[in-house]
Amino acid sequence: MKAEFINPILESTINVIETMASTKVVMGKASLKKGIRVWGLVNGIIGMASQDLAGNLILSFDKESILGIVSSMLGEKMTDITPDVVDAVGELTNMICGGAKAILGKIGYKFDMATPVMLVGQELELCQFSKAPVITAPFTVEYGKFVVETNLYSKNAK
Repeated sequence: MKAEFINPILESTINVIETMASTKVVMGKASLKKGIRVWGLVNGIIGMASQDLAGNLILSFDKESILGIVSSMLGEKMTDITPDVVDAVGELTNMICGGAKAILGKIGYKFDMATPVMLVGQELELCQFSKAPVITAPFTVEYGKFVVETNLYSKNAK
């Protein structure tokens, strides 16, 4: 996976979370994902497809981080994973994907529309049909941790 494909996703992640949750986001070291389990308890998944690129984005939160982020977003204390929290994960996934698509659009990639899917549960397995390895990037906020995974790749690469 090329840095020009993943960097817009990471940049958009930081921009969206910092703006929506009014909190500082610190990114850890990105690496190749091992295994097929999603990292967190609450997950947003969205496909990314253009004429030239394909893959997906997975936003995966531990309980503490998503409750803190959504509490900050909504201005009320969230103490459990409710439908409002799950909906917020979908919105965050959509906004991060949209921001990444806008950045990639500036260098010539136009994407199709997609709708996020949210999954709640520990140790869920997600099998992906992809030509590219999955890159995982850990993030920390004052409330906890979350991970972004992506496998965006060029369809035309040889």
